[in-house]
Amino acid sequence: MRPPDAGPLEITELRALDVVRRLGTVGALFLALGSLGAGAAPVLNPVQDIPVLRLFSRIPTVSLAIAFTGMGLLVIAWLMLGRFARPGRARLVSRAQLTRTLVMWLTPLMFIPPLFSRDVYSYLAQSEIVHRGMDPYSLGPAQALGVGDPLTSGVSNMWRETPAPYGPLFLKLGSWISGIVGDNIVAGVLLQRALALVGVVLIIWALPRLARRFGVEPATALWLGAANPLVLFHLVAGAHNEALGIGLMVAGLEIGIRRLPVRVAGDSPPPLARGEILFIVLGAVVITLGAAVKINAMIALGFFGVMIARRWHGRITDLLKAAGLMLAVFGVVIVALCYGTGLGFGWVGALGTPGMVRSWISPTAELANLGGVLGIALGLGNHTDALVSIVQFAGTVVAGLITVKFLWDSFRWRYRPIIGLGVSLGAFMMLHVAMQPWWLLWAVIPLAAAAGTSRFRVAATIVSAVVAFLVAPPGSTFDGRSFVPLQAYLAGIVVIAIALLIVRRASPMLLKREAKSAV
Repeated sequence: MRPPDAGPLEITELRALDVVRRLGTVGALFLALGSLGAGAAPVLNPVQDIPVLRLFSRIPTVSLAIAFTGMGLLVIAWLMLGRFARPGRARLVSRAQLTRTLVMWLTPLMFIPPLFSRDVYSYLAQSEIVHRGMDPYSLGPAQALGVGDPLTSGVSNMWRETPAPYGPLFLKLGSWISGIVGDNIVAGVLLQRALALVGVVLIIWALPRLARRFGVEPATALWLGAANPLVLFHLVAGAHNEALGIGLMVAGLEIGIRRLPVRVAGDSPPPLARGEILFIVLGAVVITLGAAVKINAMIALGFFGVMIARRWHGRITDLLKAAGLMLAVFGVVIVALCYGTGLGFGWVGALGTPGMVRSWISPTAELANLGGVLGIALGLGNHTDALVSIVQFAGTVVAGLITVKFLWDSFRWRYRPIIGLGVSLGAFMMLHVAMQPWWLLWAVIPLAAAAGTSRFRVAATIVSAVVAFLVAPPGSTFDGRSFVPLQAYLAGIVVIAIALLIVRRASPMLLKREAKSAV
């Protein structure tokens, strides 16, 4: 069922929207300036040679305060924007208005040093390994390129001797970037971010279309999924390859179901539409390309198969046929990529590389740490490393069982398959010992397209806003002076408070609570 059409924003609301846009743009500019001193700059930082701008790298405390201020302003602007995208309102922001707002916010983040993570330097080093004709799935950057190589120097110490966990498509694309830029790290970072932006564009294209198909207001889905601070901070500013993986996944789903008729439980299936099988295969191919970037996208093939089986006759035989079709497409595309890129199947054995690191925000990692502490307290010794392996295996099993349950329940018409996809991906991300904030986007983005309840939106909004602050810009260790970041954050809070006072004068309605919707 399609959501009812809402009217355009009135004059007062348009003025408020303009204030929100400006607030978010100022936040993005603050974050961009702060990145010059608080970002993950290359070891040989070219900013040091630029007058005025090089000042930021010499005042890391001030740069961190500026970056934190930008983060806060962007999150607040996103929350304010959400009031105009809430379903049930008589007037809603249009998809075009939301897209323009998103472009305004992400543009300043396109040309800055990486933020929140140094992973992009790993992408560059691993891509250079491929470009030189070596195997990135058996050699780490230090072994293949040498410790003194400028590309190796930018990689975090923990990843310098580990193989690449990424699919052959991503590393092949990266090798082409390496062939273009050579050892020019700045150009390499910008092109890697351009690759991530391709994924963001795919998300912006597919998300509102999927939402319309599943009866969710497109503007709501676009706001929650594409304009999410986690997208701006980590997929754009951080240039993570999740952007391309998720973008291909949701684009594949949109292409694949484009010709599928809308059915409800009990309806007789209509005859095959013209081009239906072709679009199904094309959709599966695009999803598989996403899995060849990050393997997580493969789960979407299972739920896409459920959509197809429900469209046919909803019988077990239809489910088996759809599963066979998905496996056939996946197998053909993956084999073609593995042999076509010359990288082979070594990436399958390297998928466990991220698990070498324990994240403090991972529930399973913290459970293992707690078990280690209890072991020491009880005189049994420190068995944290062994417990990490156990809880990681248990978490994977639990996530797998959740996925099987939602596949079956979706097939039996208890859930929309895309909701099952979001929940299943969320389970795999949350139960991994190396969980990172941007991993949650694997769940949030597909759920934004189909979960139209206010309960989910509130929960996803709170989680996104909180998690956005869990990872700080990694520009400096401050020589162990823990009070320096605290001072920077306090300064940022003061500036944010002043900005809110200005917003209150410019548009008082933005700081007033809006009447609750019945939706």
